[in-house]
Amino acid sequence: MQSNSEASAMLSPNMIVPQGVKAAGSAFAWYEKMRREAPVHYDEQRGSWDVFRYEDVHRVMSDYKSFSSQTRRGADGQQSDMLLMMDPPKHKKYRAIVNKAFTPKAVAAMEPRIAEITHQLLDQIQPDTSIDIIQGLSFPLPVIVIAELLGVREEDRALFKGWSDTLVEGFSGKDESPQQLAARKQQASRELYQYFMGVIEQRKAQPQHDLVSALLAAEVEGEKLDIPHLLSFCLLLLVAGNETTTNLIGNAVICLTEQPGRWQQLARNRELLDTAIEEALRFRSPVQGMVRKAVDDIEIGGQIIQRDQLVTAWMGSANRDEQKFEAADEYRIDRHPNPHMAFGMGVHFCLGAPLARLEARTALNVLLDRFPDLQAIEGQRLELLPSPMVYGVKSLPVQPRP
Repeated sequence: MQSNSEASAMLSPNMIVPQGVKAAGSAFAWYEKMRREAPVHYDEQRGSWDVFRYEDVHRVMSDYKSFSSQTRRGADGQQSDMLLMMDPPKHKKYRAIVNKAFTPKAVAAMEPRIAEITHQLLDQIQPDTSIDIIQGLSFPLPVIVIAELLGVREEDRALFKGWSDTLVEGFSGKDESPQQLAARKQQASRELYQYFMGVIEQRKAQPQHDLVSALLAAEVEGEKLDIPHLLSFCLLLLVAGNETTTNLIGNAVICLTEQPGRWQQLARNRELLDTAIEEALRFRSPVQGMVRKAVDDIEIGGQIIQRDQLVTAWMGSANRDEQKFEAADEYRIDRHPNPHMAFGMGVHFCLGAPLARLEARTALNVLLDRFPDLQAIEGQRLELLPSPMVYGVKSLPVQPRP
């Protein structure tokens, strides 16, 4: 079984915020500077190479033979049980098993329930007051969806969100040491594993119509998921599913309301909704970077990365690369084509991307129906999440006008 430290590092393997972000004051300003001055750069403090340009990030993310996802191994030296950290052929086999319980048809069937949950959440909002999109909608919606998928009790949803937030939290240097943050992450992952073990044991004894039961039954070539791999997938689905979708919806609303008239334009032209969501994924990617490990000495961008050195591929920078996207620093609601890498690339393209897109599309459609004149509150300052790998805001007050 994978270690708690592996689980706690799943989406934030570089816990320390890169110095360049602090100096520039903004990740996007740092990206622009690094693409121009040092597109492949070694960070001594974090012990990782950073790549910033689209073509280099694409190569790191897609060439698994040169850049391995196995950035950590267990104490016995074996490959991680985490699907996110596997390489083919093992990754292909286990992903095929998971896919059997997570089909496009199964995802599409969730749309009516997602719309129902969205309406229920918005029913609690007074239409003549400002509303917080994060706390009122994008925070609880994916928690409820993932919890129902996994068969989690309603009263445990707040626990799930707390664990998820802790596991992606970055080191801010304000109130605790890196060691204290690591200890909190390990404690959160232990509690998650204990909880999921209880759910799995219940479903083994009495299967139900939920994802855990489906995963227990799914098999490829006569092989099923064993308990360590099932646990790791539940953890991945919880953290990646919750954080990505929460921030996708929130970031999309920021993009659509920060310029007057843009939300109203979308309300009148719903055929633009899909491109608007894809552009939000590019412009404010919920996951900004992923880590790989060099399989051998390899040259990239004129630099030699040595075998076993870590490489952070900054997708958030690649998605704003001026050499790839026209007017890359502008949000264009009708941008097409839009080959962003917000959901990764290659064999590790995000398994939950269809669900994240469905939740965002459904939630935004309901918001547009109910609040066609939604607008940002003038002069407000939005506080970013502390994680260097996850991009989103802590709260997002907006002014609805039904």
